[in-house]
Amino acid sequence: MKQKVIVIGAGVAGLASAIRLQHAGYQVALYEKEATPGGKMNRVEIGGYKFDLGPSIVMMPEVYQEIFELCGRDPDDYIPMEKLDPMYRVYFSDRPTEPIDMSSDLPRLTKTLETLNPSDTGGFFQYLHEAHKIFEFARYDILQRPFRRHRDFYNRSMMNKGRNSKIRVLDTADQFIGRYIKNERLKQIIGFQTLYIGISPYKSPSFYTMIPMLQFLYGVWFIKGGMYTMASSMERLFKELGGEVFYNQAVKEICIDDKKATGIVVDGGRIAADFVVCNADFPYAMKNLVKEPAAKGRFTDKKIDKMKYTCSCFMLYLGMDRKYTEVERVHNFIFNEKLDKNLADIFSGKKLEDASFYVYLASKLDPTLAPEGKDGLYILMPVSNVAAAEYEWNDETIAYYRRYILNALKKIPGFERVEEEIVEETCITPLDFEKKFNAYNGAAFGLQPTFSQSNHLRPQSKATHCSNLYFTGSSTHPGAGVPIVLLSAKIAVQELMDDDQEVFSSAHKH
Repeated sequence: MKQKVIVIGAGVAGLASAIRLQHAGYQVALYEKEATPGGKMNRVEIGGYKFDLGPSIVMMPEVYQEIFELCGRDPDDYIPMEKLDPMYRVYFSDRPTEPIDMSSDLPRLTKTLETLNPSDTGGFFQYLHEAHKIFEFARYDILQRPFRRHRDFYNRSMMNKGRNSKIRVLDTADQFIGRYIKNERLKQIIGFQTLYIGISPYKSPSFYTMIPMLQFLYGVWFIKGGMYTMASSMERLFKELGGEVFYNQAVKEICIDDKKATGIVVDGGRIAADFVVCNADFPYAMKNLVKEPAAKGRFTDKKIDKMKYTCSCFMLYLGMDRKYTEVERVHNFIFNEKLDKNLADIFSGKKLEDASFYVYLASKLDPTLAPEGKDGLYILMPVSNVAAAEYEWNDETIAYYRRYILNALKKIPGFERVEEEIVEETCITPLDFEKKFNAYNGAAFGLQPTFSQSNHLRPQSKATHCSNLYFTGSSTHPGAGVPIVLLSAKIAVQELMDDDQEVFSSAHKH
């Protein structure tokens, strides 16, 4: 008889874990508190306009495709992709009529670099070279490996590889980039991208400077239908493999008997399982779903409260009454020239007066995402999480940030009349991330990947004080970002299967 696994949460890592386990021969049931798959990789629909809710930039496409290839499927039948070039456009708010296009095409990129600062061109390519060495080390030895025991991280082989990759362990991302690049604007374009995982480049370990490097060397992609196609296609694949999904089922507790996970409690009662994989945000799960104090290990409620959390986001979804043909790019970053103040204010909790934000026009590439002849604007502004914010999220705060965004946008060619052109509108605040997605403190990217919360020091997939329980998602190792949480699912499933094999082997020895 097949062993039963319950997966809690149909976020990216939950879906990926469920697919891998179902494919490996387990009987998997997925429980999700919302009505649709994807978690934060979801869809917002208003008046015929369809928006990706959260993630929007596709990097490392092979990690997305791997889950389909594993099951003998052609990824193009599920998530057809096209490469974007230029990848994105950058505007600085003090020079709104002088946009900078960032390309992964070498001659185009070189020309842009020389325009910004000719003397930085060589340094930029040196940065890519050094960041790629970090990636080569991390790709297999960090990003796809669990660290159950300290010796899995602290061993001679790991130390030698780390030494060979010349990682400056104590450098921040900003310091690392600054070794090779002097032009402030170019440094900001590269450094800002640590916010993809919710941490400031001034606090982020240099390890994460590989994020922009991955874009420049491997490109940025677009999935037809937007990012939500990935979520709905994973659900489709899971069902094709025989998996079951139960929506509108909020899990109340992970059942633990004699230091072993034995199932879950949902509204309808207790459901038994041989293994439990939890994709609910790790801090939320430890505080609310693991009720047994002994099973929490070092992650007591007090410890969870003391940990450092990523920033959150204020999201605006605007249905417009026309096509923005004069706005050429799908991905657009609007940087405030006082970016260092902007970042400091986000993480200290101040209301932002000098803010940067991002504008995504998916309907430019896929017209089916908006009514005919119209475009939708997805706008994301990084803001403080709920615990850090020194202000309340109320109608006044929403109006303040909306006004700030629209005023900054009006200065950019093509968006001059943006406010009058809105016909549909909705928004998401850090409170929604907290309530709808159980994101602890409304932190959109989970635990901050600081030195003391990364790699072997980050929560691991295998529960430390309870057998048959595994965690996955952005607050666990290896961290946040869609490709990275897909890898967290791979690690969690491998850990479960290794444990299962061990039990099977020892049972057959006796």
